[in-house]
Amino acid sequence: MRWSAALAVAASVALAPGLGDAASGWEAGGWSGIAVPRFEVSPQGGISVSGQGQGGFLWRWERRPAECLSWRWRVDEGPPPTRLDRRGGDDRALSVSIGFAGWPPQASAWQRTQHRLAQASAGGRHLPRAALLFVWGGTGDEPRGFESPYMAGLGRVFVLRPATAPRGVWHEEHVDLGALWRETFGGIAPPVEKIAVTSDVDDTGSRLLARIEDIRFTSCPRRS
Repeated sequence: MRWSAALAVAASVALAPGLGDAASGWEAGGWSGIAVPRFEVSPQGGISVSGQGQGGFLWRWERRPAECLSWRWRVDEGPPPTRLDRRGGDDRALSVSIGFAGWPPQASAWQRTQHRLAQASAGGRHLPRAALLFVWGGTGDEPRGFESPYMAGLGRVFVLRPATAPRGVWHEEHVDLGALWRETFGGIAPPVEKIAVTSDVDDTGSRLLARIEDIRFTSCPRRS
């Protein structure tokens, strides 16, 4: 996964005519030299993505505390298992990426420099300072909360459904962003500021048909 995908800062492309509700706030984006798949946003906020051998994302601002996040998703067609903890060939059907406004507590001077370099090439778009990524794809053998190989240690990836997960059926997800921030970065999570829904099947040239619905932030249950 490219840094720009995880933090939703690559060059914008327009949603195809009639493919969404302008009031929803979603914007589409992609990467130079890679065709963008077809994104459709329903009036109810559901997202469908289809194509073959393509890559791109939708993103929107989500300025709020780091709470719990839920959604449901399904993949009818997608890529085969690929290792997501190494560069090259790392395709995935879908991912949900959350960008945060603050640094991880142990962020080094080198990491901040890498972030500044990425920000300088971001075309005026603001880069969150860290991200948590939740993926449908991969082998399932990747470590829990592994470092994204593209984000200089400022992004952590959780494989929620490997590429071999049952297709054509809905799966419900629920993640506690504050708890996962503490687990992977340590300390108290800074506010959320962006969310992105990404698909990336350009390396394997796979066919893609997937959907995600009912994305919602909620207060987390109190721990006893």
